[in-house]
Amino acid sequence: MQFLRVAVTLLFPLLQLHTVPPAWRSEAVVVRAVVDGDTITVAPFGRVNLLGIEAPHLSTRASDIAPFAVEARERLSSLVLNRWVRLETDGQPITKAGRRIAYVFTEDGQFVNATLVREGLARASSRSGARRLDELERAQRDAQIARRGMWGGAPRIPDAGYTPPSKRSR
Repeated sequence: MQFLRVAVTLLFPLLQLHTVPPAWRSEAVVVRAVVDGDTITVAPFGRVNLLGIEAPHLSTRASDIAPFAVEARERLSSLVLNRWVRLETDGQPITKAGRRIAYVFTEDGQFVNATLVREGLARASSRSGARRLDELERAQRDAQIARRGMWGGAPRIPDAGYTPPSKRSR
């Protein structure tokens, strides 16, 4: 019996290290900037990546911008920029790489992450076991079936006069 008591005493702290903290929801916060199609800046937390999704990547070089990256950023801006939102975590609010991650909800309850996926401007991208992964995957299937955004539409055509630099002229 003494052995069992010692074993439990030693193992209990180890078990606590591997438990996932419960979900957390913030008070209303203001979105101060939209960095790209899946990253915002909010007061007072700073930069936040939208949890469970991945939008096409923007680049500092126009020739490297992925199709629908500009559209994703513009749509995210129209949903949240200079507006009050609530952030919801799914366990750990900060990744091992030090990035803050959260689901984002508008004041009227719109799930922003799913909206971007449903419109074909982002794709579901999450670890298994995420609480809202099923909802994001359903939104992605809806976008694929309807051929919205990256699942079938044509990307934005660059403005007239824009031509990417040719590799031969360098």
